[in-house]
Amino acid sequence: MLEETLEILHQYLWKATYETFQMVIISLLAALVFGTLLGLVLYMTETPLLTKNRTINIIAGAIVNLIRSIPFIILLVVLIPLTKLIAGTTIGPLAASVPLSFCAIAFHARLIEGAFADIDRGVIESSVATGASMKLIISHVLLVEARPGIIRAITVTLVSLIGYSAMAGIVGGGGIGDLAIQFGYYRYETGVMIVTVVLLVIIVQVAQIIGDKIAGKFVH
Repeated sequence: MLEETLEILHQYLWKATYETFQMVIISLLAALVFGTLLGLVLYMTETPLLTKNRTINIIAGAIVNLIRSIPFIILLVVLIPLTKLIAGTTIGPLAASVPLSFCAIAFHARLIEGAFADIDRGVIESSVATGASMKLIISHVLLVEARPGIIRAITVTLVSLIGYSAMAGIVGGGGIGDLAIQFGYYRYETGVMIVTVVLLVIIVQVAQIIGDKIAGKFVH
């Protein structure tokens, strides 16, 4: 029994770990780019001191809420045609990265909006009073003052993506979750299940600790 478990782990664990990192990194990059921009739009179109625009805010908020309201496992299925169009396949880590990215962008956008909202209103008022351009306010005030919150948002998004990537295994997305389901659940390989769960816990703990330490360095 133990030899069989070790053989399975030796044969599939590295590949599964690589697939998980592949899915998470692609989705996290999408969240960092599009989620951050969307979060910035949500905040700026809501703030009277900046570029308040109720119409754009409602549309952007509705898109984010729509994606976030759909359970991830259903989003995986709903986006199959788009996944096929973008990735050329519906199976494997690259295909799973498509719905993961959509989920991460919407999730990260709300976290980024919250990070900007935590900035002291007086700081923004001062920068507007000095006549600073909007580009300068974004780059030298908003992004600087919100750094700890943004880093915490990235950490939370990363940890959530690791969890979602495990679910992607249910529809053939590969990764550590897929290994746990295929061998730990369907073939009753308890040892494989324990190792995969422990590995996921370690990855999440390391990501959280590193994120907290980096965010702590930017707290005023």
